[in-house]
Amino acid sequence: MSLTSHSLLATMIGLAIYGPAMAEDATSLHKDINNKHAVAEDQSTNKAIANDPLAMVRGVCIAPKDRKEDTNNLPINIEANSAKAKNKHQAVYTGDVIVKQGTRTIAADKVTLQQPGNIVTAKGNVFYHDGGIEMEAKQLQSDLNTKDSQLDDAVYRMTCQAGRGEAEQIDKRNVDGTQFYKMKDGTYTTCPEGDKSWRFAAGSLERDGESPFADLYNARFEVLDVPVFYLPWLRVPVTNERMTGFLYPTLSYGSRNGMEYEAPFYWNIAPNYDLTLTPKYMNHRGLQTTAEFRYLTDFGKGHLIGEHMGRDKKTDYDKRWGFQWKHSGIIDENWLINIDYSKVSDYKYFDSGLDSSIGEREDNNLLQTAEVSYRNANWDTMLMVRDFQPLTESGQGTQYRLMPQLSSTYYRNNLGYGLDFKMPMSISKFDNDAKNKPTADRITLEPTLTLPYATPWWSVTTQAKVNYAHYNQDKKESGLTDLKDNVDRVVPEFRVNSSLYFERDTSILGSHYTQSLEPQIQYLYIKDVDQKGIYNPFDYVGGGYDSTRLQQDYYGLFSDRTYSGNDYIAPANQFTIGASTRYFDEDFKERFSLSVGQIFYIDKPVNKGTDNKEAKSYSATAVETEFNLDDNLFLKSSMQYDSSENEIQQGSTTVEYRNGGVFIQPSYRYVSSDYLTKYVNNPNPIIPGTKDKRDGISQLGLSVGFPVSDSIDVKADYFQDMNVNKMLESKVGFTYRSACWMIGLSYNRYAKDPLSQDFTEYDSNVSFSFSLLGLQGMQPFGKSSDDGGNILSYGDPFTLNN
Repeated sequence: MSLTSHSLLATMIGLAIYGPAMAEDATSLHKDINNKHAVAEDQSTNKAIANDPLAMVRGVCIAPKDRKEDTNNLPINIEANSAKAKNKHQAVYTGDVIVKQGTRTIAADKVTLQQPGNIVTAKGNVFYHDGGIEMEAKQLQSDLNTKDSQLDDAVYRMTCQAGRGEAEQIDKRNVDGTQFYKMKDGTYTTCPEGDKSWRFAAGSLERDGESPFADLYNARFEVLDVPVFYLPWLRVPVTNERMTGFLYPTLSYGSRNGMEYEAPFYWNIAPNYDLTLTPKYMNHRGLQTTAEFRYLTDFGKGHLIGEHMGRDKKTDYDKRWGFQWKHSGIIDENWLINIDYSKVSDYKYFDSGLDSSIGEREDNNLLQTAEVSYRNANWDTMLMVRDFQPLTESGQGTQYRLMPQLSSTYYRNNLGYGLDFKMPMSISKFDNDAKNKPTADRITLEPTLTLPYATPWWSVTTQAKVNYAHYNQDKKESGLTDLKDNVDRVVPEFRVNSSLYFERDTSILGSHYTQSLEPQIQYLYIKDVDQKGIYNPFDYVGGGYDSTRLQQDYYGLFSDRTYSGNDYIAPANQFTIGASTRYFDEDFKERFSLSVGQIFYIDKPVNKGTDNKEAKSYSATAVETEFNLDDNLFLKSSMQYDSSENEIQQGSTTVEYRNGGVFIQPSYRYVSSDYLTKYVNNPNPIIPGTKDKRDGISQLGLSVGFPVSDSIDVKADYFQDMNVNKMLESKVGFTYRSACWMIGLSYNRYAKDPLSQDFTEYDSNVSFSFSLLGLQGMQPFGKSSDDGGNILSYGDPFTLNN
């Protein structure tokens, strides 16, 4: 509906440009009259123009940046079959009158200027085009003195976007310098010509001057010319400016929540503040209200979200609520502030299928953190507090709170001889409510000297550092007798990393490629020191204040850390050898890459497992590869293979075919049971009939999408747990899209507890949504709140240049 008022404004501007031109001396105007049947060089173009002089402009979109801002000051050209003028009486143009000025074109069968009243009248096949809109009307009349205008039986079409409509009459009035617009019996739709799927209609539309909104009186929404709902008054935006009012409602259906109806209300509080209030009624659950407040200040930007439900009819909760505050900002270029705080009323808030903007079904915790940082050329300092809300029945989580942590890093480059120096430091207080876990205060220092050297084909980096940590630990009632109350640990480290780069031209199946070879070698020494007195992830099950084992992929092999954080520094005396090769096409686009690496231990790592196997003298081989064929077929695969055990420790493979609207993406991931048990405390249940054997991870997935026709698209996901040969999650949905509306239907089914030994409980949901296309504020299909929270849907997993 908003575009209707734009067309009105454009038409009135058009009236003002050709009126003064007709008041000029008739003799001078005759000089501009051209024969519309002039011979053109292009005979086909000439024939089209002869049949329709406006063929070159009808339906043409001219981008706003290409439209002349000073159109009113440009020369005017008038074409007509004949022109008659009598000074101070009238000027009459007849026979295919065409007026052009810049990007504007106006045409009519007859145009008359009456003097001295200065009344302009255009009759018969009146046409207006300005690059963004074109309009046809029976007649228009304009008073050049008062600038009042009237247009009868108007039909308009947007040329740069969907939108068209009609009006019985359009009036423009000028009162004390303010322009008032009024449309009688006006309509608006984004459907193409001949499509009566839907439209907005109003008995009267009014807009005052440059107001950002228009008022519709006796407004109604029609489907197939049948009124669906009626409002005696409706205010809608007609510009890109934000304004207070109701946004377009949404209606959907899901088997979990039933029929859902949302009617958002937007409050434009100030240019830098706004609030969206969204009541949503679910007939299976009740009324949920969501409020989102957004702000932009000198201290940064952010939002606050509040959700509330008085009573959830599907659960035993009398009151459910959620809250989130996110803020980020830079102050005086050096200070940074970040806040991310979320909290909900109960641990089943997301599992119960309740729609939320705060979290997802897969969340185990909600983050509650705030940090303030100061940065300059030599210092990077941050003060942080971090807590979590565990989404568990007991309300206790495994993560440690930081209350607080002060960390700082001092940088000093080019000390001499090319040396760089940095000193990371931190003071941390770790707290936890669990009785079986200790709390601690920790101080760390890590002075580091680095000597980098690089040429176009060779680089070598030498680094030496010392990791110092002091712990003050409170064992509470944990029973961890090996822990010490006070611990000082000093771990020296030395590392040398060198890489080469070679390149050659080659051809494969007649195509030219550039192949690179990038061998890399690293020596790493980290002194083995006694760390049993520290709560760490190696000596204690589930241990570590802020540490966990890092993934040992190809790039991880060249890291100096096996575990994150500072609680356990794994000793090392080892060489890492690896190489990568890449193929680039003639446009320097990467089409293939392969990386292979392995660690060779000079001092074998101490085996602390329970299997009493002898420690190996080398690590598993890490392999990674990516492939891109003609931007249609993709492959990404990674694997860690233990040759001594003849076993794959972990691996994943994803293949995708993509062509237009069609994609097929099978995937598989695997982690061995031994790897999970040794490094991450295998979360899978014990297999019945065994003492302590647990499954690893073996999951197969498939995502597909394809168009059934030009209007119908289908997408589906399926994921299977191969250990128990049962489905983890599946989803199938289709969308039907016409030129101006769209519907969607989806079915989702997923295991409620995939970590149970023989999961048999599933949750399922059917979701339906409907959207009008081309209307500001309407949500497209896919935003339905009751889609089951599917977290395994299609995603592009590739890192090649595709």
